[in-house]
Amino acid sequence: MDANFIIFFKQLINGLQIGSVYALIALGYTMVYGIIKLINFAHGDFIMVGGYIIVFTIPFCSAFGIPIYISVIPAIIMCAILAMLVERIAYKPLRGAGSLSSLITALAVSLLLENLCLVLFTSSPRSVPAMFSKDNVALGGISITQSSVLTISISIIVMLILQLFVKKTKLGRSMRAVSEDRQASVLMGVKVNRTISLTFAIGSALAAVGSLMYVASYPKVEPYMGMMLGLKAFIAAVLGGIGSIPGAMVGGFVIGIVESMTKAYINSQLADAFVFGILIIVLLVKPTGLLGKNIGEKV
Repeated sequence: MDANFIIFFKQLINGLQIGSVYALIALGYTMVYGIIKLINFAHGDFIMVGGYIIVFTIPFCSAFGIPIYISVIPAIIMCAILAMLVERIAYKPLRGAGSLSSLITALAVSLLLENLCLVLFTSSPRSVPAMFSKDNVALGGISITQSSVLTISISIIVMLILQLFVKKTKLGRSMRAVSEDRQASVLMGVKVNRTISLTFAIGSALAAVGSLMYVASYPKVEPYMGMMLGLKAFIAAVLGGIGSIPGAMVGGFVIGIVESMTKAYINSQLADAFVFGILIIVLLVKPTGLLGKNIGEKV
């Protein structure tokens, strides 16, 4: 098999792997924006919170002979609870105050979480043991890591489950109703506050899953790890069409592949510049994103 093709294929897998993490975080962005039109810039820091919970849960799993990847379950629960508290304390009082106030509050919550973890755990990175088997999987004669296969597979499965949840369940219908018209939803008996809180919880739970996938490939946790991950996931959400669940997934994969290919074939130092350049191009050419809908404003 041609060596250049093998290199290209491995870079493609690497891009899909990190893109899967971006996609899982972008799903949280797109869900929250879809329901209350808020860009929750604190969302990226929940992957950092999930990472620390995983780090401190792993010793308990090891002590009882439980696979250490089960540590993601406490991370999911704690991130979901924290997200509901943040929504109730920081965002709910500002729902009618305008987008600028909510945006500033989101940035403040992000700084609070980062600096709180900095005080509690210091700036020193915490190492994470291997989460999955280091055995490789042969795919078309090319050897790729088991972690890559699991990360990509889990992200696709999560997206499909989430899409079915939103389309088929009562809570999913409530989310779509609140997204379309919050006042009409109240008249139809939808519990808007509970629906919004659960949306935040689900988005942050997905960030915790993304945290497991990230530390499985990059085994360290530090207070500012969520900053750049959150920004790239936001770009993925905008690229795919913020408010669209499949769009967040597609956007995450595209951003991951662009980043990986730039590092491999152009210059690793330009990877972030290319990613942020995509955001500028999308906003100029197609602000609604690849799968977003252009909804006219009512006057």
